[in-house]
Amino acid sequence: MGVEGLRFVITGGAVGIGAGTSRLAASRGARVVVADIDDQSGLALVEEIRAQGGEAMYQHCDVTNEQQVVALMAAAAEAFGGIDILHNNAGIHESMLSTELTLETMSLDTFEKVMGVNVTGVWLCAKHALPHLRESDNASIINAGSTSSLSGYPQCQAYGASKGAVMQLSKMLAVDLAPDGIRVNCYCPGSIHTQIVDKFLAAAPDPQAMLNTMTQTHLVPRMGQPSDVAELVCFLASPESRFVNGAVWTIDGGSLAWRGTLDVLGMEVQA
Repeated sequence: MGVEGLRFVITGGAVGIGAGTSRLAASRGARVVVADIDDQSGLALVEEIRAQGGEAMYQHCDVTNEQQVVALMAAAAEAFGGIDILHNNAGIHESMLSTELTLETMSLDTFEKVMGVNVTGVWLCAKHALPHLRESDNASIINAGSTSSLSGYPQCQAYGASKGAVMQLSKMLAVDLAPDGIRVNCYCPGSIHTQIVDKFLAAAPDPQAMLNTMTQTHLVPRMGQPSDVAELVCFLASPESRFVNGAVWTIDGGSLAWRGTLDVLGMEVQA
């Protein structure tokens, strides 16, 4: 079984978890469409995959632009004869857009941009992949949530709200698309070494303290790697997970298995 022969569309596929999934899926015989707005990184990744004998193509796509999403799905279907797997991985954090991250200072534009990419983009890609997924014998949508789908973090209002929405949208899509034989699942990574995490750390008042807090809550004592999440995505895409639907998978090194402390908030326990 595995993912050999499956046709993937991976949004935000040029870097981070998307790139990790693109590499792993292609190495296991999948045909991969890398979709991103980072053309340089996306094209370089496709060349790397092809040089190693994999099948891949690059398509520029801003997931908030409906015309570009339609074009992405059409290009993927034309190149590989259809779509089996939609990996909705594209996402941004408010710290990638601004240094004003408190409720008082964050702009409406920043909040709406995060919601647009992280939520509306997922919905648009699912909507326009649907006609192609209906033609697949192993159709699956895999959405990127976050531990912030499930728990609160400082300076994470827009991102956390968006990822909570992605988690719930995944369940709703699983219900609505079940008659079509299309499975929909969501994974919620903890601290994974990606550009989003690097930006989040850089924006923290004390980056080292935040890094310590993020990694010291992991029962697996390290930051996660994109390849760790890619393994889960490939499992959820494969026929081996055929009885998994509407599920939320944490992949967080155990960070949500126990309670943290108030020091990250600059607070002390009251007597």
